[in-house]
Amino acid sequence: MHISTFSALILALLCACRGSASTTSAAPAPVASAHGAPPAVASPVASAPLPTAAPSANAPALSASPVSEPVRVTPAPAASNPALERALASVDSQKIRADIFFIASDELEGRDTPSRGQRLAARYIRARLERLGFQPAGDDGFFDRYELEQSGLDLGASKAWCTRGDQQTALVFGQDYAFFGAGTHELDGEVVFVGAGQEAELAGVDLKGMWALVIDMERPPGEARMQRMQRVQAAGALGLLSAPDASAKDVAERDARLAQFASFSREPQLHPLDEERSPAEDFPSLSLTSKLASELLGSAGSAQAGRALGVRFHELRTQLTPERVGLENVAGLWPGSDPELAQEVLILSAHYDHVGLQGGEIYNGADDNGSGTCGLMALAEALKSYGPLKRSVLLLWVSGEEKGLLGSQAWTEHPTLAPGLRPVSDINIDMIGRNAPDKLLITPTKALPEYNGLTRLAESLAPLEGFPVLGSCDEYWQRSDHMNFADHLKIPVAFLFSDVHEDYHQPTDDPEKIDCDKIRRVTRLVLRMLDGLQGDPLSL
Repeated sequence: MHISTFSALILALLCACRGSASTTSAAPAPVASAHGAPPAVASPVASAPLPTAAPSANAPALSASPVSEPVRVTPAPAASNPALERALASVDSQKIRADIFFIASDELEGRDTPSRGQRLAARYIRARLERLGFQPAGDDGFFDRYELEQSGLDLGASKAWCTRGDQQTALVFGQDYAFFGAGTHELDGEVVFVGAGQEAELAGVDLKGMWALVIDMERPPGEARMQRMQRVQAAGALGLLSAPDASAKDVAERDARLAQFASFSREPQLHPLDEERSPAEDFPSLSLTSKLASELLGSAGSAQAGRALGVRFHELRTQLTPERVGLENVAGLWPGSDPELAQEVLILSAHYDHVGLQGGEIYNGADDNGSGTCGLMALAEALKSYGPLKRSVLLLWVSGEEKGLLGSQAWTEHPTLAPGLRPVSDINIDMIGRNAPDKLLITPTKALPEYNGLTRLAESLAPLEGFPVLGSCDEYWQRSDHMNFADHLKIPVAFLFSDVHEDYHQPTDDPEKIDCDKIRRVTRLVLRMLDGLQGDPLSL
């Protein structure tokens, strides 16, 4: 998108924000303080259908899609109280669809952290919260601002080459070798073959001042790779060189993946300002192609572990000067009505970032996590219809999830709740708009020690919204923002997720493929959970 078009879009949104503010100020009653309650909401007739606006003649038509227009699930039984019934009726798949088509539009350029598109998404969310009468819950209005350090490699000044005798061969980054990491160093040493890097193969091998070369028939899992790195580091190695065996079944695929691996190193990396890096994280580890590894082995062929290969490997790595970047989470508080229970805050979270532009293509992230982002906006509308609950509710959209859960880390380390308020739980939603209409996963399940009352409540209520049995996504326990709430705030959490699919982290994750009725039903499930979390005492 051209700059002029993008600027026009920003101006339109700013006007929308100002219009929202004037609407809020003209409301009959102001938003209550953090210790009070939001203004009462008039109760519409529960059975009345939602009004549908006639389409504008100038409005662009949204293309129909068999995926985005699924068969609707049988309506759930009537809610247990008028406020909940009113709120459930307000959750509308067409309104969710409208939000998805903006949040996951090309104009937002994939909402990378940081990016102009992400800032625009944050202001879209802020305008919604302001219009609905939520209280600002950040350190700067609705924004929770935090800083990260951004660093990157000067790949023009970073080089590698190998020398055998008087013959020197320059290597090409992304074709012959790749690495993921930072730091500045210049390392030169002999290459020693250490087999697959197993403990027995390294027994008695002195690698001081040398590079360790390992060859894998199969790619080992992450933990095994880390343990191998620690073993060669303990043996005194300068660094680790690893490559697939030329006879491995998937050698072509693994060699081709090296170029994709290199693309990550070309992108600037974000880190918390006070992050302490372990020695293992700074230990040089390079991936080589099978062809280069065979050339390093040379006539040694199937050399035994511990044998020097008569070749030197030289790597020069230069890091650009780190700089600070400012980022935003978006936070809105819906205060509770009970004088005591209102001090307890139920958090609903979703990340609103995605991975931005890659290789000239826009990764719109409609499901990841446009679906959760827009589900949370639908929950904001539903809370307006419900009116105040006994407990307070915080809606929190976090950035930086795709960079390592950085936005939720920043918030949970420095919560922006007003004095006297304390968080008691978190329900996190991520990727809730694809796959089978009745498929919904949750973690923690009974298989994890963190299993809690939130999961039990979700399991009991899910059938009411067309999810007969909640599956397990325990393997994702550490892969979304709920983990930071559990680790840093020590509160019960639940993560709702519809699983990955063929468009996960691809430029084809577009809004036309989203099942907006499924998002509607997941949103209603979370709303039912909020209603079920009003008892005293709260037993989770």
